[in-house]
Amino acid sequence: MEIKTKYHGIKHYKDSDVITFKKGIPGFENLKKFIIFPVEENNLFYVLQSIEDLSIGLVLISPFNILKDYEFDLDDSKMEELGIKSYEDIIVFNTVTLNSKIENITANLKAPFVININKKIGEQIILDGSSYSIKYPLFKEEN
Repeated sequence: MEIKTKYHGIKHYKDSDVITFKKGIPGFENLKKFIIFPVEENNLFYVLQSIEDLSIGLVLISPFNILKDYEFDLDDSKMEELGIKSYEDIIVFNTVTLNSKIENITANLKAPFVININKKIGEQIILDGSSYSIKYPLFKEEN
């Protein structure tokens, strides 16, 4: 199958590439089906692209490319809900807020996307009580 994305051209995918967000994602609760693909010009970034609304695509980054010791706990009910048997079943991404000034590009470390890569289901988790920032700068200004 193929979709024509708003910013990334035509993308080909298989049914097995589709990730289901049963609750949708915050701000887009009505959208449940997404694919993830790397940004061609930059191997640090990915796009979470809705296949139901082709104008919706969120830029993502692995938190481990930002903070090597990024970690959080998932409670047993969330593990069960997402069908996670082991932490090896999951991949974690965070949304990126783009800006024309490179020093203003940020990642939301407080609300990671947790995706069971085997079952192809995911959810954006809000880390209550966490000290992680919702606007963590990706690039520090050099003096």
